[in-house]
Amino acid sequence: MAGAQFDGLDIKILRSRKSEKWHAYPADVLPAWVAEMDFPVAQPIQDVLSRALDLSDLGYPIAAGRTGIREAFADRMEERFGWSINPRRVEVLSEVVQGLYLAVGAFTEPGDGAIVQTAIYPPFLHGLEETGRRLVENRLVRKPGGWEINFEALENSIDARTKLFLLCNPHNPSGRVLSRPELERLGELVLKKDLIVVADEIHADLVFDSRRHIPFASLAPELEARTVTLNSASKSFNIAGLRCAVAHFGSTGLRERFDARSSRHLRGGLGMLGLYATTAAWREGQPWLDEAVGYLEANRNYLMGELKNRFPGIRCEAPEGTYLAWLDCSGLGWEESPTARFLERGKVALSDGANFGSGFEQFTRLNFATSREILEQVLVRMETAIQAPD
Repeated sequence: MAGAQFDGLDIKILRSRKSEKWHAYPADVLPAWVAEMDFPVAQPIQDVLSRALDLSDLGYPIAAGRTGIREAFADRMEERFGWSINPRRVEVLSEVVQGLYLAVGAFTEPGDGAIVQTAIYPPFLHGLEETGRRLVENRLVRKPGGWEINFEALENSIDARTKLFLLCNPHNPSGRVLSRPELERLGELVLKKDLIVVADEIHADLVFDSRRHIPFASLAPELEARTVTLNSASKSFNIAGLRCAVAHFGSTGLRERFDARSSRHLRGGLGMLGLYATTAAWREGQPWLDEAVGYLEANRNYLMGELKNRFPGIRCEAPEGTYLAWLDCSGLGWEESPTARFLERGKVALSDGANFGSGFEQFTRLNFATSREILEQVLVRMETAIQAPD
């Protein structure tokens, strides 16, 4: 899919969108917060949606098992990641966050512990708090090469009522992509402590520097049997508003426990357009995605260079995946939230680090999935906020 548009985005057109990214703040604020790209979606997705609208094909969708989406996901996992799965163990959901909440309810009881590696995408924390589950926090540690798992602290944090490991890989917000040795060590601990794993792998396609994402469940049959893998085309193909995701169950037992706690009607219905778009993305969208990842990697490199040269008070380990940069602003010497200051004095909206876990109040998350020109405007506004007198 040559000729996809990434540069030269018209900000007036972007502001005309009704998505949350462009409507959560006043018109004078430049948004770089929520994980949504600014790029036009791939042509195969546009085509399938146009055909559906031309046919007024907006009725009740046929059963998920007849849409081909399960097979499309299975084929993609085989082709992209060398992971062979049974399509019959794939359930279609509305979003990955829904799957996360449902899995917490299915595999734990109130008071049970679930491991979360902070800083973390906020719904991981909300899902435990809102359901009465106990947070077993394993904070990632910063090393010269990036953020890493503290395995000793992790093992020591697990008690008899710790039942679940909520894995986010590629990791949001740090951008870490766990290596095979790290995943294998994690797998050994999962088996030793008899944990169920819920793996959010929604950013699996968005990895840089010739890395390859490794699905946790692909490591070994005994790990797959205790893993629920959540994925979606929503991040990599920029179709979050179409509300379609999948959950792969590594065993029949996991699937039965999940279904017993959450009927399909409680989950809500699926949308025809989301099913169409997701299948088109996975079957036909890879050329567009290859271009997008290349552009995002170039944006990542540009951003890291600008942070080093223009923002000595901000520290950031280069993300290995996702399109999110986790900025440590403690070197700026501000007492207030850096996110609030960038918003107030620079008119740029970032994601507040305080929402990603306790102790990250001086962090902020920046979304660089936009045109180079708009990314430069984001940085100019950040500079303005830093230079503004107290």
